[in-house]
Amino acid sequence: MSAPPPTRRRRRVAVALIAAGSTVLTGVLVGLAPGPAVASSHREAPLIAADPPVDNTDVYAFVSPDNPDTVTLIANWYPFQEPNGGPNFYPWATDARHDINIDSDGDAKPDVTYRWTFRTDDRRGKSTFLYNNGPVTSLDDENLLFRQTYTLEVVNKHGHAKTLIKNGKVAPSNTGAASMPDYGTLRDQAITDVPGGGKSYVGQADDSFFLDLRVFDLLYGGNLSEVGQDTLAGFSVNTIALQVPKSSVVLNGDAGRNPVIGVWSDTERKSIKLKPGEQQAFGPFVQVSRLGNPLVNEVVVPAGLKDKFNSLTPDQDRNIPDLVNRVTDPELPKLIEAIYGLPAPPTPRDDLVEIFLTGITTKAGGPIQADLNSQLNNADVDPNKFAPSEQLRLNVGIPPAADPNRLGVLAGDLQGFPNGRRLTDDVVDIAVQAVEGAAVSGIVPALAAGDKVDANDKPFGASFPYVALPGNTSVNQTSSGGSSMVPPPFWSTLPPSQPLLGGLLAAVLIGSGVALYRRRPESAPAFA
Repeated sequence: MSAPPPTRRRRRVAVALIAAGSTVLTGVLVGLAPGPAVASSHREAPLIAADPPVDNTDVYAFVSPDNPDTVTLIANWYPFQEPNGGPNFYPWATDARHDINIDSDGDAKPDVTYRWTFRTDDRRGKSTFLYNNGPVTSLDDENLLFRQTYTLEVVNKHGHAKTLIKNGKVAPSNTGAASMPDYGTLRDQAITDVPGGGKSYVGQADDSFFLDLRVFDLLYGGNLSEVGQDTLAGFSVNTIALQVPKSSVVLNGDAGRNPVIGVWSDTERKSIKLKPGEQQAFGPFVQVSRLGNPLVNEVVVPAGLKDKFNSLTPDQDRNIPDLVNRVTDPELPKLIEAIYGLPAPPTPRDDLVEIFLTGITTKAGGPIQADLNSQLNNADVDPNKFAPSEQLRLNVGIPPAADPNRLGVLAGDLQGFPNGRRLTDDVVDIAVQAVEGAAVSGIVPALAAGDKVDANDKPFGASFPYVALPGNTSVNQTSSGGSSMVPPPFWSTLPPSQPLLGGLLAAVLIGSGVALYRRRPESAPAFA
């Protein structure tokens, strides 16, 4: 199907890139046979909502701003971690594979897979319920009673695996200011060098996704009255961050000839057999979660289709008519029209097909006259083997922006979403404009303010792993409630004969006393 090409001005092209990307995701999601979806997945599907440890929440891929010869890949799991969630807190699943996949030749199959598997060293036994029985100042501190380690493997396209890291240390859940007075030190100790250049971090982090999730209440209350609340503020996630040389992930190791990669994460786990008081994993690994672009499965896909998408691999996408049809005729614009009276853009949406299934390229024959982030732009790709599929595509040849714009490509910042995804990209505001046809018509003034959550509640770091530290203040505490001062650890005044009592008192202090970070609203950029 074809549609009249949009005006070929640069501004329109930039807007199209973003708008189409988001809209495509939106439409695609809603369309999978009984289960499509792809993306930001905070409890996005019925089955995975009941299994949070293996629930992928977000994927990020960007050229490292402080080390531009490398690429940083970040994937998060286990959403909505409340800081006071003891006594077990938030361990990594030990019967699962946590994968970050890279497709460099466009066949919708992984050419490189980085795989993390976990082991648990639980020293509590029958003597205590505590995660730690005193202040933890290092990952080897004897007071840390629950520990995890990981193995990192790299798997090639033929399925051959090579171990990169054995017994990598996992940063623990942040159990509170008294128990872990300097979590930054613990995180630094959990950063491990990767052979051949690169770094790996595994541990807890502040949830990097910022948005107002009241989109589920009739699209922000039916009148945009429900905006401005960062729903994920204060919550943490389990994070894997990997930084590797560009040559490790691009086709034939040549980032000059083949700069575009596709990225997605997935989780595979075994079936679980339950018995009273115990469980046992058995059988082959099965994919239970998948994530590429943000917000697709979570916001767009109907309930009856969500689980199916989580089981699909990208090479299956194009063979599901319901999924492909929803790309050209997405549902979300119709909902916005019904609730807000804003006319939905005309269909078919061929621009969305290009962004969602092929990447942005003139070689796909779509209406967007730009070559940005399709594997078809790689010099060594065989176009006859190219398979349209949903992935988060990144052109590693575009250098980091000196002054990143939260609206990414929509604002002319080609290093931002949907060309990869940086931590600071405001994917919700970008997506809203996209589904309303900003690629053709420009910014829609009635929705220009977006959800009024323009930045994360905590600042991101300037160096690897970039993510913000996990919080230890109760999410349900108001900004005016509680004390901003952390009481001294009572165990320091107890006699040596009372270590357990000291641990109990430490537990009482978990999550106390840290003032809430406040988000500073950022002025929306002006567009020419």
